[in-house]
Amino acid sequence: MIDNPRLELILAEYGRPVVIALIAIGAVAFLASGWAVANPTTSTTPQYADERVASDVDTSAVVVNNGTLWNEGDRLENSGVYMLNASPELTLEPTTRLVNGTGGTPIDGTVTHEIVLRFEATRDGEVFWNETHSEGVISPTVRDGVATSEATIDVESYRERQTELESAISGVGSVDLRVTLHVEYETGASQGTQQASTTLHVTDDAYWLEGPLSATDENTYQTGTDRTTESRNLTAIGGLSLLGTLSLAGAVVARRSSIDEEAARRAVHERRYAEWISRGSIPMWIGDYHVSLDTLEDVVDVAIDTNERVVHDTQRGLFAVVNDGVVYYYSDRGLWEETAWPEMDLEGQPAAVDADQPLSTDDLELEGSDEFADPDDEGFDDDEDVWQKL
Repeated sequence: MIDNPRLELILAEYGRPVVIALIAIGAVAFLASGWAVANPTTSTTPQYADERVASDVDTSAVVVNNGTLWNEGDRLENSGVYMLNASPELTLEPTTRLVNGTGGTPIDGTVTHEIVLRFEATRDGEVFWNETHSEGVISPTVRDGVATSEATIDVESYRERQTELESAISGVGSVDLRVTLHVEYETGASQGTQQASTTLHVTDDAYWLEGPLSATDENTYQTGTDRTTESRNLTAIGGLSLLGTLSLAGAVVARRSSIDEEAARRAVHERRYAEWISRGSIPMWIGDYHVSLDTLEDVVDVAIDTNERVVHDTQRGLFAVVNDGVVYYYSDRGLWEETAWPEMDLEGQPAAVDADQPLSTDDLELEGSDEFADPDDEGFDDDEDVWQKL
C-alpha cells in the first residue's frame, strides 16, 4: 500500500489517466534511450587556414654628377636622404608577398600596384585644396608568391611645382607632397586592397620620405570541415532507461492498487488536520445531544471555533468534538447509534446449525431438563430446591 494519502487520493480519482500517462512516459523514455544508443552525436568543425599579404616599398636613386660624396653612376638604395642635385630622380619599387600564414608557403594570385603623388594645401591642419598625380598602374607577374613593380619620380619637377603652389598661397597655408601606394590583390581564397602613405619632403638641396610605405593583411579563410563522432552519453542513456523502468513499474502498481476514494480523502484530511486530532475512546453515553456532521472538515471547524480537540475513536470509526453537552461527530458508518458496534465480517463464518442434518433426540435434550420432571423424583424435596437449582 502507498504510504502517501495525497498520492492515494490522486490514484483513486484519476487512476486510469495516471496509468496511461505512466505507460506513455515509460514507452517514450525507452524509445529515446534506444535512439540515443543507435544514433551517437556527431559534430562538424570548420577548418581554417591563414593567409598573409604584405606590401612594402624600397627606394633607390642613381647619382648623375660626380661630387664630393658620390661618383656618377653610383646607385643609392633605401637611403634616409637623397641630394637633389646629385640624384634628381627617385625610384620606388613596391613589392607584395603572398604566403600561407601557417607555414609561410608562397601562394599564387594577381596583384596591381599604383604610386600616387598628391599636393595638399592645408591651413590649421585641414586640407582646403589638393592636386593628384598618378605614376601609372602596374600589374606585375607573381612569381613564387612575390610581385614587384617599379616607378621613377622626377623629384626636380615636383619641387618646381611645389614652389609654384607655395608662392600662390603664400601667407594663407602650406603645401605638402604626399606619396601613396595603392595595392589590389586576389588569391584563390581572398581578395582585398592595401594603402600606405607618407610625406615626401623636398627642399632646395635634398629630399626624403618621412616614413616607410608598408601594409600587411592577415586573412583567415575556411578550407573545409572536420566531422567527428562523439562518444555516447551513458549518463543520459542510463537516466532514460531508469525513467522508463520506474514509469512502467509505477503503472503496474497504480493499476493493481485498489483504493477507496472516500477512505483516501479522509486520510488526506486526517493528515492535514493532525494538529487538531487526538486518538481516544468515546463512550456511547457521553453528551446530551448528538449532532451528525457531513465531513471531517466540519468537525475540525467546530473544534477550531470552540477551541476543543477532535477525538478519533478508531474502534468506532468516529471523529467527535464534545462541547457543553453536545457531541458534534462524523463517522462513515452512519449515525451515533450505528457506531456502537464494530464492523464485523460475517462472510466465511460457519453456520450455527447445519439445516441439512436432522436433529436427534439427544440433540434436543437440554441439560438440566430433569428440573421439570415429576416432583416425586429423587433429588427434589420441594419447590425451593427447584429455584435453588435455577
